[in-house]
Amino acid sequence: MNNFNLAEISEQESYTNPMSEKAIGIFDSGLGGLTVLKEIVKLLPHENTVYFGDSGRTPYGSKSGDTVRRYSQQNTRFLLEQGVKMIVIACNTASAQAYNEVKAMAGVPVIEVISPGAQAAIAATSSQRVGVIGTRGTVQSGVYAQALTRVSGRPLRISQQACPLFVGLAEEGWWNNDIVRSVASIYLEPLIKDNVDTLVLGCTHYPLLTQAISSVMGPEVKLINAGRSVAEQVRQQLQRADLLNQQTTEGWHQFFTSDSASHFQQLGSTFLEQRIKAAGHVEIENY
Repeated sequence: MNNFNLAEISEQESYTNPMSEKAIGIFDSGLGGLTVLKEIVKLLPHENTVYFGDSGRTPYGSKSGDTVRRYSQQNTRFLLEQGVKMIVIACNTASAQAYNEVKAMAGVPVIEVISPGAQAAIAATSSQRVGVIGTRGTVQSGVYAQALTRVSGRPLRISQQACPLFVGLAEEGWWNNDIVRSVASIYLEPLIKDNVDTLVLGCTHYPLLTQAISSVMGPEVKLINAGRSVAEQVRQQLQRADLLNQQTTEGWHQFFTSDSASHFQQLGSTFLEQRIKAAGHVEIENY
């Protein structure tokens, strides 16, 4: 079982590509990106990771594009300072608004979460009626509609719905109670009327609300958690770049937040279903 502890990097022998020992950097607007981290660790247990959750400035979905780009660039500078070999933008809003800016400045491979989710949705749908839920920023950007159309190559009926309250509910740890189901019923009603057979959870917080969302949509609607597809993209890109970590022991994992470290540890441990023993606080505006 993977142990999500804040650990010191131990000295290890050199491999063909010394960069392979470096960590994968992951950032999100808060705790939701831990759902992506969980899938990466499950698929690549020997990889080291550095996670930054910008909980002090969440949510990103209600911010302007300029603000999201500035935040994402600051997050990237912090991760690059940690010496990461790859950056995963584990936030749909940041993927939609800031991918090009992050890629231009990173100097390492950059993975976003939208394309993998679109690919998984097209593989899952049988009626070509696909729903997308996300923050206002993600929905208004139209990036999922573009990605779904590009991947599909055939006519689709795409229904989108912004669900801004879902992020706050997820961060509070309210994942499947009467309040969440009531909010979900209101948000998801248009998608039910459109008879979607596949629903993209277009925010990395939303997989935590899977039970509540599924209870409203019905068991016949397939829910797409992009985290699994993102992890596979990470594996493929690391392999192509000769950056897969060759160590035989489980990787180490470091956690940082722009908000309360103790709150991050407590709720983040619930997200991961593993104890986070320590997290560091970062004054991210300094970056």
